[in-house]
Amino acid sequence: MTTTIVESASRRPFLPILLALSVAHLLNDLIQSMIPAMYPLFKEAYSLDFVEIGLITLAFQVTSSLLQPLLGFITDHKPWPYAMVAGMAATLTGLLGLAFAGSYGVLLMSAAMVGLGSAVFHPEATRMARHAAAGAQGFAQGIFQIGGHAGYAIGPLLAAMIVVPRGQTALAWISVVALIAMALMAWTGTRYAQMRRAQAAAGQSHAASKSEQRLPAGHVLFAMAILMLLLLSKNAYTAAFTSYYTFYLIERFGVSIPFSQIMLFLYLFVGAIGVIIGGMIGDRVGRYYVILISILGPLPFAVLLPYADLFWTGVLSVVVSFIMASAFASILIYAIDLVPHRVGLVGGLFYGLAFGLGGLAAAAIGMLADQIGIIAVFKICAWLPALGLLAFLLPRRSS
Repeated sequence: MTTTIVESASRRPFLPILLALSVAHLLNDLIQSMIPAMYPLFKEAYSLDFVEIGLITLAFQVTSSLLQPLLGFITDHKPWPYAMVAGMAATLTGLLGLAFAGSYGVLLMSAAMVGLGSAVFHPEATRMARHAAAGAQGFAQGIFQIGGHAGYAIGPLLAAMIVVPRGQTALAWISVVALIAMALMAWTGTRYAQMRRAQAAAGQSHAASKSEQRLPAGHVLFAMAILMLLLLSKNAYTAAFTSYYTFYLIERFGVSIPFSQIMLFLYLFVGAIGVIIGGMIGDRVGRYYVILISILGPLPFAVLLPYADLFWTGVLSVVVSFIMASAFASILIYAIDLVPHRVGLVGGLFYGLAFGLGGLAAAAIGMLADQIGIIAVFKICAWLPALGLLAFLLPRRSS
């Protein structure tokens, strides 16, 4: 009787763990998203140009990029769920550094500490979500990722409501968020260990991986390279929005800083909805088709956006965000299915390396904006979704 109950439970997604991971993801990414939302204040306080703004993005994304694959590879061999707590402690340190930075150099180092916290969080959390999915991988990744997207959406809104009116030091109040996240991550680590013991008792530890149809190593590497390029195009376009959308709106339409941050919030919030819907659709129709539509589909709307008025700019940005955000869950699951024994490494690569490349793109976009202007840059970036044509080269898989 006990074995039957355990097996039945282990075939269903472990919602308490998935929801806890989603909330932890929300809190982690909320803190990260406050960095770009603070750029107008940093630019004024430290007399920064667009290149220096892009370097702040580069600092926290490259730190995360370099460490996430390494940490993912290590934890594939020795999982350490409670490392997320230590990672959030690093984020807390960086947050306080940003609040009280006395120079541009301290800003860069503090941003890098926030990136370190993210590097620790994502590989282990990706593995937890994978094991808690019980087969519903798109649904599980959607639940997990909607927290991150919601956090990125809420961060600029909190910045507009709390930090901008009170100044840079008001960031210290957000340390409460980090402390709550640390407590939640500790609880999640304990529940995850219990869940894994139940799965082991039901004999399901490696059931999914045994049933995978493996591709030749060369095909796997080729497919992974295509997936990375697709994610790079998505992240580069997203970096243009998260780092420079507020500047674009201010320069093009003369809106206020708080209004521009609300517009950024809408862009990011709709992305949170798109990510879970895309994951659930991927469970039903397959990852390949979701990847193809979500990367290539935004192209016509993105091309029109730089020529629209303020109202239609908001509408088109929401449409682009919704379609494009639906890609990530399917891209990540497609990649994990290619190498199911390297969940942490794949999570580290796709959360880390791809987002780090997005940071490089942010710096390059900033450099270009200093030369030709932010409005012209948005016209160029509109063509990034055209890289979605590469999806036609992916192997057709049943997942």
